[in-house]
Formats: sequence, structure tokens, C-alpha cells
Amino acid sequence: MSLANDPYHHGDLRAACLRSARKLLEEDGSAALSLRAVARRAGVSATAPYRHFADRDALVSAVAAQGYGELAAHLTAAHPSPRTPEDLVELAVAYVRFALERPAIFRVMFAEPCDPASEERAAASAATWAYVHDVVRGVFPGSDAQTLSTALWAIVHGLAFLHLDGKLDTSTPATTAKQVRATVRALLSTNVPSATSPNATAR
Repeated sequence: MSLANDPYHHGDLRAACLRSARKLLEEDGSAALSLRAVARRAGVSATAPYRHFADRDALVSAVAAQGYGELAAHLTAAHPSPRTPEDLVELAVAYVRFALERPAIFRVMFAEPCDPASEERAAASAATWAYVHDVVRGVFPGSDAQTLSTALWAIVHGLAFLHLDGKLDTSTPATTAKQVRATVRALLSTNVPSATSPNATAR
């Protein structure tokens, strides 16, 4: 449904622009995203978005910040209190699933250049890293959480883009989940001896 006729009240212009930007991304990809296109889609003047966004990079950063928040909520919903290696494996599956279910915003979060001066984007990105680090430290106390967190995020993030770009089989959700689980388990068993717990349940 077009947002062109969506009414907005005083103070809602920013939200209307972000909704329009996301619709454009979903329909036509990042190449179609501009402040002028967002204004047209939102049904406002061509200069209206500049009240909240200095340029396209600032708009992209705001969209990316929303995406980071939604990713965090998605991971928390998948497993609110991860405590075991298998919980971590399931978080990896949820991460890749998020990328496949919301490819447009995922690409904006990680493949689009963002405004380096955007405090909102920087804070959202930092919160994601802190989440990964805290989960790994909790699951593997005494490990080098910094290094393991980097390795784990790099692997899972790479899996997300390999699936998005059609390099790995995405024919069914079960196939994707199986590939992600096998890869992350292999990483954990190589880097953390305790990761292959005898109580881990194969899925």
C-alpha cells in the first residue's frame, strides 16, 4: 500500500520519511532511495525530509539504526536467555533468518555506507556488538570472549550474505538452518573445547 496519502501530524514527519524509505528499499532496492523519492512517496514537499536528514547518508543511517534495533528484538525473541553453546547456535540461525526475511534493511545495515557522524547508527551498531560479546562471555566464561565473539559474528554474518546472495541453498528454512547449525558447531568445537557438550542435542 502506498504511503503517499498517509497523513502525519506535527512531529511525525521523520517517522513518515523512514516508513517511505523502507518501502522504497523493499520494492526497488537502495538505488531508488533518495530524499526526493522519499518525499514523493510520503506525500510531502521535496525539501521536507531535510528538516530531519541532512542528506541521503543520514537517512540511510537512521534506517540502519532501526534495523539494528529490530535485529536485537528478533534475537531476543529467538532466545531471551542464551546460556549454552546450543543456545548460541540457535541465535546464529535466527540471525541468518532475519537477513533472509528482511534482506533490504539487512543490506542497508551492513552493505550501505552510513553517515559516520550518526550517533544513532553508531550507538545501535555498538549495542549489537555488545550483545554478541556478552552472550559469548556468558556461554563461555573464561574464554577469550573478544576474539571468539569476532570469529562467531564474522562466520554468522558471512553465512547470512552467502545465503542472501544465493551462494548457499535456501530452498527451505530447514535446509538453511541445518547449514548454519553445522557451520557454527564446527567453529565452536574447533575454538572452544567445551562447546561440544555431551548434553548438546543434535537438531
